[in-house]
Amino acid sequence: MEMFHTISVFFFLAGILSLLGAILLTIVTLYKRKMALQRMRQMLDAAIDGSFAESTFEESLYSAVENKLSEYLNASEISARRTAEEKDRIKALIADISHQTKTPISNILIYTELLKEQGLPEEARQNVTLLESQAQKLSFLIAALVKLSRLETGIIVLHAREGSVTGLTEEVCKQFEQRARDKGLYLRMESTDMQEVTAVFDAKWTGEALGNVIDNAIKYTRAGGITVTIKPYELFVGIEVADTGIGISEEEQARIFGRFYRTMEVSGEEGLGIGLYLSRQILQMEGGYIKVASEAGKGARFTLYLQKKG
Repeated sequence: MEMFHTISVFFFLAGILSLLGAILLTIVTLYKRKMALQRMRQMLDAAIDGSFAESTFEESLYSAVENKLSEYLNASEISARRTAEEKDRIKALIADISHQTKTPISNILIYTELLKEQGLPEEARQNVTLLESQAQKLSFLIAALVKLSRLETGIIVLHAREGSVTGLTEEVCKQFEQRARDKGLYLRMESTDMQEVTAVFDAKWTGEALGNVIDNAIKYTRAGGITVTIKPYELFVGIEVADTGIGISEEEQARIFGRFYRTMEVSGEEGLGIGLYLSRQILQMEGGYIKVASEAGKGARFTLYLQKKG
């Protein structure tokens, strides 16, 4: 009986020890997992703030998952550095193109002006005028391409702030009034709200976007004119540019905002096919958007939507 009691006590103690061992093993395992998660969190925090650097890892110290995470973060850091370096190279290239072409084109334009002041035969004067026109077109195309590249590579950063939509629209319309008159068109501005209308936008680049739309409207309108209307909504302010021009077919409307896209109907007109693309990019960067409604032969109505202050 005493022996049976001794055996029972032995098994009881053994069970207690086994239970304690299991508890201790669980605690150690949980601790290791906690430390591993903390180390991975530190890696991710370092990656987010840009301070991550590859270290020497031992399998006995870090798990295979930690090593894989480290490899991934290190590769991401290298990729980010390469992207930044590539952007810097593109920025330098764009600046170089802009600088290297500006002086020769300016010189050509100066020399054409000097030639026009000379007593040239009529045929020669016509050739000089054509030369001046082509030099101006080349200057415009290079400036447009440089502008496009700067936007797409993130070199240009928009600074949107609350401002007067009415003031912006009036200023842009004034820039194109003479051009519309020269073509025998009207360009008028209307507002559905007599009060000051404000939204959040970058004045310079939003003016560029609106100017591109008005420029197209004048270019592709042969009679009548263009009406610009400000329309306040609950979350946005719309700037509507409606023309009496050649219109856009339904099939073309999905393509006109593409880069370098030009319809067959306007292939004879001057242009590069990036104006509407630039306008859309600018508005999207500000949290806005642009829409078109049109029918072939019945004019077009473009509306630029700017976010109101939240």
